[in-house]
Amino acid sequence: MSDMQVRGVSPSQAWEFLQENPRALLIDVRSNMEYLFVGHPTGAIHVPWIDEPEWQVNPHFVVQIRQLVLGGVCGADGDISCAPIVLICRSGKRSLEAGKLLIKNGFKEVYNVTEGFEGELDAQHHRNSMGGWRFHGLPWEQC
Repeated sequence: MSDMQVRGVSPSQAWEFLQENPRALLIDVRSNMEYLFVGHPTGAIHVPWIDEPEWQVNPHFVVQIRQLVLGGVCGADGDISCAPIVLICRSGKRSLEAGKLLIKNGFKEVYNVTEGFEGELDAQHHRNSMGGWRFHGLPWEQC
């Protein structure tokens, strides 16, 4: 199991993977405010990794992901390795940490969208100009 690790994918690779793997889950791990007001990938399930008001790591994160997987995406045997998990955050950092925890807790196929939803900051401290899900024109929505 020590060779298991989170696999990095670009936003375009993630979108392609999700289209080819209908059982895969796209999990947006950003805060409630980010998910609602900044927007999110179309079809993403929201499970915050760190959220207001305390801005602490969600102590129920692994359980919540396990419930999603066991709630219909997996076979009756309950093997949590059967549904690929694709994680996304703003720039790929929080989702990588969340993915490492999932691997540590027995998930076997975990992907991290390395550019995230908005990408890194540019020279003017703006996002969405150098990378990310939105930058690449992939489907997204806003509440």
